[in-house]
Amino acid sequence: MYCVLVIDMLYEFVYGRLSSPYSRSIVPNIVKIVDMARKHGVPVIHVVDSHLPVDIEVRRIWGPHAMKGSTDSRIIPELEPRSEREFVLEKRWYSGFRGTGLAQLLRDLDVKCIIVTGIATNICVLHTVSDAVYERFDVIIVSDATAAIPVIFEDPVKEHEMFLRYMSKVYAAKIVRTEDVLSILTCR
Repeated sequence: MYCVLVIDMLYEFVYGRLSSPYSRSIVPNIVKIVDMARKHGVPVIHVVDSHLPVDIEVRRIWGPHAMKGSTDSRIIPELEPRSEREFVLEKRWYSGFRGTGLAQLLRDLDVKCIIVTGIATNICVLHTVSDAVYERFDVIIVSDATAAIPVIFEDPVKEHEMFLRYMSKVYAAKIVRTEDVLSILTCR
């Protein structure tokens, strides 16, 4: 069984203070994937930043962002959950598995393979994929439905491609495009 994982598609990261053209460019593809998942009864799990002022990310690394209860921490309107097969899990660190109950939810749903979308390829996607592999899930990453932010290189596209290759080699993640996922979801 498959599950679509949507990571951090929040107002602040897509349209707000920390947005980028790259985060906006993946929205249509994620919408297509989520719509297809809804149509075929595939679970969709939104794993989203929801920070407290004491979080290490907030205090030591990035400063305040996606603060719990803020308007910036809302899922963008295009991807708001609309069915009983959609779940929202809040996270306070990079990985969608840390303290969220994601692993147990996936097992409760009998998921064997997660299809990963969202931002950022080089941070939250990377750490979520790492933990997914340790939890023994197969991983598919949608290359044109994920985007990086510049951390190592000034070019987020170069960074995106580097981390996709890294996850493919180190975690055996399968890297595909949106049209491939639409076929997978249709033929499951």
